[in-house]
Amino acid sequence: MEKKDLQPASVFKQFAKINEIPRPSKREEKMIEYLKEFGKSHQLETSVDETGNVIIRKPATKGYEDRATVILQSHMDMVCDKLVDVEFDFDKDAIQTYIDGEWLTAKGTTLGADDGIGVAMELAVLESDDIEHGPIECVFTVDEETQLTGALGMKAGFMTGDYLINLDSEDEGKIYVSCAGGRSTIATFDYKEEEAPKDHFFMQISLKGLVGGHSGDDINKKRANAIKVLTRFLFNEQEKFDLRLASFNSGKLHNAIPRDGKVVFAVPNDAKEQVRADWNVFQHDVMQEFHVTDTDMVFNMESTEPQQVLPKDVSSKLILALQAVDNGIFAMCQDELLANMVETSSNVAAVKTMDGKIEILSSQRSNVMSNLDNMCNTVKAAYQLAGAKVEQTDGYPAWNMNPDSKLVKLTVDAYKKLFNKEPEVLGIHAGLECGLFSERYPHIDMVSFGPTLRFVHTPDERLHIPTVQMVWDHLLEILKNIPVRK
Repeated sequence: MEKKDLQPASVFKQFAKINEIPRPSKREEKMIEYLKEFGKSHQLETSVDETGNVIIRKPATKGYEDRATVILQSHMDMVCDKLVDVEFDFDKDAIQTYIDGEWLTAKGTTLGADDGIGVAMELAVLESDDIEHGPIECVFTVDEETQLTGALGMKAGFMTGDYLINLDSEDEGKIYVSCAGGRSTIATFDYKEEEAPKDHFFMQISLKGLVGGHSGDDINKKRANAIKVLTRFLFNEQEKFDLRLASFNSGKLHNAIPRDGKVVFAVPNDAKEQVRADWNVFQHDVMQEFHVTDTDMVFNMESTEPQQVLPKDVSSKLILALQAVDNGIFAMCQDELLANMVETSSNVAAVKTMDGKIEILSSQRSNVMSNLDNMCNTVKAAYQLAGAKVEQTDGYPAWNMNPDSKLVKLTVDAYKKLFNKEPEVLGIHAGLECGLFSERYPHIDMVSFGPTLRFVHTPDERLHIPTVQMVWDHLLEILKNIPVRK
């Protein structure tokens, strides 16, 4: 298969154009301009709100003027991650895609199908002249991938539709009717650097090649977290030797499971050979532990030049806190319909060493807001016990299932008609903008679905090509069957 043969052609044409436009989270200016010009060139009503969200309205096709208005919604920003040895500037360079069997992927970077493929579907609908539909509002939000600030900043009245289809889910055949709420926790250890004891030897350990993934969708897949793995070794050695931490750097984004990391530390000269031996045993044990999920882990240890270190008490408490802090699944959902979904979790996402401080970022999620509070407090307590300063974001709300949803029924019926099988109706542990929309627009009936994506938020991100046609057909079937406006 070649790119020119990809179907539906109108969707993949738009996706190719989108991937020529830089659109990192919080830096979507070029994408906003592209959307404005797209609306103008097609003579469609287009506006941008104060946050940068774009809405393009398209009138109903002939015979569908009396139908209720449908909102199609996706986010324009993308997670920007690349392999460490790939030269790429996400503020300037176009994503380079290629076909690998039935999958579309990118050369050493994230693909941007999360949620570029949703944007592409909306633009294909807007550009079409042969699709049957009632009035449509296509909404493109900014900065979904960091803190959902586009949806947070959207004022009531920007959208006027009755039904909303969010095109930001990642498993074809799954219709999402609920999502998790979430917050981030930032712990900061301040310190004054000091010289290491004269009899200490400096070492650098590193880990790479982990699968990583989305901290919501993939938290239940038992993949290794680079921060937690590296911390385990530091904790073990600290129990035996006078270990002094110099720096710890791992992870980038709150919503990604960290895939690599580096740590510099010092141990007494007479302990260095034992530490090397311990590292060899440790890497063997960890590789065995994750032999199913993370098959390409690469461990490295080498000597390095002496440098300033953290004070002994700060170094020790930071390692203790990272060892103790909760990571992974905290609770599973109790509702029968959502019984196989993670309810509450936490992801230690990033550690960054700066001048005189080390900052730790983690992300908590739950579709039960009281347990989200509990999870956040659990993480906060671990860091406060270690003496860190702790801040937590306001976060975003959960989207609760509507048992009387007309749109869910229509979506399920359309799927069964097209594919002669039942779709799954379920919740998602990731945060969707539907949670925020449900607060500001409680009258809107919502669902979320999309084509199959794998390894999102990583350079292994890939889009399953056949599912794009399936989702496109499903979307068009729903649009032509939207009920008459009340």
